[in-house]
Amino acid sequence: MKKNIIGREKECKILQDAYDSDLSEFVAVYGRRRVGKTFLVREFFDEKFVFNVAALANATTKEQLVNFNISLNKNSFGINFKVAKNWLMAFEQLISLLEKSPQKRKVIFFDEIPWLDTLRSGFITALEHFWNGWAAARKDVVLIVCGSASSWLINKLINNHGGLHNRLTRIIHLKQFTLHECELYFKSRKIEFSQYQIAECYMVMGGVPYYLSKIEKGLSVAQNIDRMFFAQDAEMKNEFRNLYSALFRNSGDYQQVVSALSRKMKGLSRNDIVEITKLSSGGGLTEILQNLDYCGFIRSYSSFDKKKRNMLYQLIDPFTLFYFHFMEKNEYNDEQFWTNSLDTPLRNSWAGYAFEMLALLHTNEIKQALSIAGIQSLVSAWRSENSTPAAQIDLVINRKDGIINLLEIKFSNLKYVITKLYEENLMNKIAVFKAETKTKKAVHLLMLTTYGIAKNKHSDIIQKELILNDLFK
Repeated sequence: MKKNIIGREKECKILQDAYDSDLSEFVAVYGRRRVGKTFLVREFFDEKFVFNVAALANATTKEQLVNFNISLNKNSFGINFKVAKNWLMAFEQLISLLEKSPQKRKVIFFDEIPWLDTLRSGFITALEHFWNGWAAARKDVVLIVCGSASSWLINKLINNHGGLHNRLTRIIHLKQFTLHECELYFKSRKIEFSQYQIAECYMVMGGVPYYLSKIEKGLSVAQNIDRMFFAQDAEMKNEFRNLYSALFRNSGDYQQVVSALSRKMKGLSRNDIVEITKLSSGGGLTEILQNLDYCGFIRSYSSFDKKKRNMLYQLIDPFTLFYFHFMEKNEYNDEQFWTNSLDTPLRNSWAGYAFEMLALLHTNEIKQALSIAGIQSLVSAWRSENSTPAAQIDLVINRKDGIINLLEIKFSNLKYVITKLYEENLMNKIAVFKAETKTKKAVHLLMLTTYGIAKNKHSDIIQKELILNDLFK
């Protein structure tokens, strides 16, 4: 098992542990569209399933049952099942098939399972009966379900309050590739990119394997981005709406929320979101924010020294940020827009923020680089409420060992130069932070840049510097 899988070591271990278990296992794999859920499961098990079915998009219950029947009848046991009248009967047929299987572990795979749960189909009830009434009592079943409609998996399985409550034995939230995994992926395809160029790709499209698969060997990063997003027949022109429609029911409301969040880079409060979107501040908005958080599009955080009720919601998905900055208004009829926008104020402003988001998505790597991975810590941001202009810190790591790391993040194609003015700005930030938070911990100012800091008489203010390479480790 595990053939052509790049990275995904933690996820492969979960699947291996489920397969090696002495009990029946119910595994849910969820994550955004295009992130490689189906590929992971199929490659890991080398297609050696006792039964697997890929649900049909936008099909009726009758059509789903016919499709399920076709998959059942691909068995090698000489059994010919008739199309079931309902899901209870379909699962009874599945049980008959599984009981005929000589396999030691009976691996079952339901791909795009949310599509099976059509209106008034009774699918969830039948799934509950199958698992609770038969599979859970055995010791040889490995049921794996996945789907891009993450809100369905979260609400119907992960947070189920009915017959499937706490029935999942393992959950895999398949996230985007890290920078390290992107580097491994490009090497596997013999695409020669520097770490700086890989970071550029990440800042535009994140670590989504499907997007990365569209990168063409022999073209520069800028040429690839123009071809994928700005050319007249660009393949990714409609990806934003397709992405949210595939993931969420009532996707228009989700798009309104991320659109609102795209206007304020450091995040919005719940009340701010309600004011901008005009959505009701009730359970519906709570579910939208939870689902966006689950899927990694946003993060919810409390500013340092603030109560949980002051929670901020921040858009952190690179592709969504790129869409709102450059694609939404579609003002750029220039098919070489990205190539021609190098060093423009618009591009430079976006790059600075996108690099901050890249760092936020690699806080584990930052902790590793600081040798504090084993120290309990909380990651947040901070913004002064009193100073003018408002002092703010990109990333605050509040450590249990009596130290607070304040991390400044700067994107540059050269070594970053700390000027006298910037040094004074940094000194002011530290002073205001100490005064307003009244912390008794030691405060260390750190800096993350692409290529490091140019040494001069102002650079000694930085206690420790990190570079882009540290995020690849």
